[in-house]
Amino acid sequence: MSSIDEFALIRLLNGGKQSATLVTAAGVITGIGDDAAVVEASPGSHLILTCDTMTEHIHFKQVTMRDEDIGYKAMASAVSDIAAMGGVPRFALVALSMPGGTAVERVQAIYEGLYECASRYGIAIVGGDTTAILGELTLTVTVIGETEQGKAKLRSTAQPGDAVFATGYLGRSAAGLDFLLGQNVPSGEWTVFPEQTEALVQAHCRPEPQIEAGQVLQRSGVCRALNDVSDGLASEMWEIAEASGVGIDLIEERIPIADELAAFARTQGKDPLDYILYGGEDYQLVGTVPAGNAIELQMKFKEAGLALHVIGYVHAEGQGVRMVQNNGYIVPLAKHGYNHFSGADGKGGV
Repeated sequence: MSSIDEFALIRLLNGGKQSATLVTAAGVITGIGDDAAVVEASPGSHLILTCDTMTEHIHFKQVTMRDEDIGYKAMASAVSDIAAMGGVPRFALVALSMPGGTAVERVQAIYEGLYECASRYGIAIVGGDTTAILGELTLTVTVIGETEQGKAKLRSTAQPGDAVFATGYLGRSAAGLDFLLGQNVPSGEWTVFPEQTEALVQAHCRPEPQIEAGQVLQRSGVCRALNDVSDGLASEMWEIAEASGVGIDLIEERIPIADELAAFARTQGKDPLDYILYGGEDYQLVGTVPAGNAIELQMKFKEAGLALHVIGYVHAEGQGVRMVQNNGYIVPLAKHGYNHFSGADGKGGV
């Protein structure tokens, strides 16, 4: 890494990245530059705090993500947890650990991505830490969000008789990762990808946390359990089922499959449902709603220009997750999704 002291590096990475107007509007009293940030929380609200870490060669490689994407996705992953609680993200702290010899230009690009995502969702970056490391480059993002008192959405509130829903398309991020690993080309040498493939690459490198969808669910007053899809649909449904002490049946024919995912899966000789169930990092939302309110909720989403798909139901016939297949058979779904400690490579999420 080029010779530069810690405080000069902090100024280089953060100086002028966000307007004083954004920072003040977010309620920042004291931001970057002191021992700690001081922010104003609204009366009658609860704060939501989450932390997410990305490490090179575990969560990303230089053939699967550009440096700007690393920063963007690290922020988006943490922001998604706020969306999954029905909250609004407000502040972020960023900790960067980098090996000696890391180019300043690379770190600058990572921070450009961080600030791009933060500014898109009105989040003030108010501090963090930088340190040298003997291992791989590691980026940790802490996000503080806010929701009305007692209104945070939990995994533990699904009830028998609920309908199960998902926002948007699932499985595209995992397919994008598969494509990029197959190419094995450094991101700096990527060419223009065909339109459908580019959609998969974007889903993997630039996922969009569903803050707006989370707010629609919050305001609806009918959403019960809620979760974000970081480790695959099967894993997230198991989390809701176990936390709520219920069973969940997914209906195969109701799970939406994006055209670009179906096309790519055919080239790989795979079932697109494998990507949807066991891929992850889509950062869409899944949850439950009383069955009688499902159509009402779909209409609210349509009015907001968003998609919401009813993909199953909650029951009291034991605890776990099953799939109602198109042939009528009901089969149990494995609990696994992405596992950080299984030896898998190139992706991750919490």
